[in-house]
Amino acid sequence: MLEEKDFQKKADAAFDELKKRLLVVADEHGFDVEGESGKLEVIFEEPEEAKFVVSPNTPIREIWISALSTSFKLGWSEAKHAFVLEKTGEDLFQVMNRVVSQQIGTQVTL
Repeated sequence: MLEEKDFQKKADAAFDELKKRLLVVADEHGFDVEGESGKLEVIFEEPEEAKFVVSPNTPIREIWISALSTSFKLGWSEAKHAFVLEKTGEDLFQVMNRVVSQQIGTQVTL
């Protein structure tokens, strides 16, 4: 398991990059991205209202995504140098890509 300081550094970097990528897609597709390095919220009004929350769970060194009535728990993979959903092998950006695409009904690329 990562040391807390190491987890925080990796999580902050992942959040910064995710927010940057989401903001580009949000402008194109009309949804909002809010939050700081502690938590991100992706807010949709169309085609239906929804809010996705991405937050670190520091005690167990995971990033949690609450989206599409599901909780996705991503742990750090040293092999991929990324936070990964163990069940599918998707990294943070791939999971968010999938859930945002499903929500808005069109394929996006983060």
